[in-house]
Amino acid sequence: MNPKKFQLYIRKEGLKFSSAHMTVFRDGTKEPLHGHNYITEIYITLRDISLKKMVSFYYFKKILASICNEWDDRVLIAKKCPFLEVLSDTEEEFEFLLCKKRYVLPKDEVALLDLENISVEWLADLFCQKFLDRLDPGLLGPLITGIQIKIEETSGQGALAEWLFEA
Repeated sequence: MNPKKFQLYIRKEGLKFSSAHMTVFRDGTKEPLHGHNYITEIYITLRDISLKKMVSFYYFKKILASICNEWDDRVLIAKKCPFLEVLSDTEEEFEFLLCKKRYVLPKDEVALLDLENISVEWLADLFCQKFLDRLDPGLLGPLITGIQIKIEETSGQGALAEWLFEA
């Protein structure tokens, strides 16, 4: 027997975030501070599409939008980066060295992410984790068997993180 599976996908103009970042490389160099208009897309693999298991697209879009809103109009900083040294972290300012270069930013314009680096691979994985943290856990396994989050930093260039679940 070959069990069926189904996949929902969502890619909407409003499910994006505009952020600045600096990707760090293993030799301790980095890109200059720059930004992207990141586009998000999700694929949700379902085991069952029966009426009794139906979940609204709106439910998923609401979760996606909440994560996008957290990262929108922020400078994304990887707080686990080995080349990051925090000099001062107050309510008003975030001062740091990244690859030995000093920055001072308004604190409310910074999103400190629990990552080693700010790249689309890392962002896709964290986005997926945040999505799962907000998802009703009763949906995983019995209904949802996989989640893929795709983040594009420019058209045709990005990363996809996939998390799989069994019943």
